[in-house]
Amino acid sequence: MTTLIITLASFFIIFILGLLIAGTYNNFQNYIIRINEAEANIDSTLRTRFDLLNKSIDIIKANTKIEGDILTIIVKLRSRKLSNFDLDRRLYEGIKEFNKHKEEHPELKKSEVFTKIDISLSESEAEIVAFRKYYNDIITDYNKLVKRFPSNIIALIFKFKPKLYFDGKNMSDDDTKDFKL
Repeated sequence: MTTLIITLASFFIIFILGLLIAGTYNNFQNYIIRINEAEANIDSTLRTRFDLLNKSIDIIKANTKIEGDILTIIVKLRSRKLSNFDLDRRLYEGIKEFNKHKEEHPELKKSEVFTKIDISLSESEAEIVAFRKYYNDIITDYNKLVKRFPSNIIALIFKFKPKLYFDGKNMSDDDTKDFKL
C-alpha cells in the first residue's frame, strides 16, 4: 500500500513539474512571438524611412543647384544588408543631412513632393518611437524571465538568452561615427 502511495505521489509531483515547465516554456514562446512582431513593425517603418530618404535624393537635386552626391549614407546603404539597430543609426544620419538641405535650401519647401516626404518622415519618427518603446517593454519582461528563478532554469535548458534593448544607441564598444561602407 505504501509503495502505491509513493508511486502516486511521485507521479503527481512529476506531473505538476511537467505542467510548470510547459507553462514557463509557453511563456517564453509568447514573448518570442511578441518580440518578432515588434521587430517586424520596426523593420517595416525603417524600410519606409529608407525609401522616403531615397526618393528625396532626386527631388533635392531637381529643386536645388546641388551637384554631386547628396545623402551619401543612403546611397551607400542601397546594397547593404544591415540589422535594424545599424539601419536605424544610419537613417538618423541621413535624416540629419535631409534636414540640413531643407534648412539651407528654402526652395525645397515649395516642392509638394518634398513637403510630403518631410511630413512622412516626421510621422515615421513617431511610429518608430512607439515601436521602440513597445519592443523595449517586451524585452524587459523577457529578460526578467530569463534571469529570474525558476524560469532561468528553463531558459538554461532551452538556451533562451537575454536580448538587447533597441534604444537607438550604439550596441557595441566601437564608435560608429567613423562608419565606412
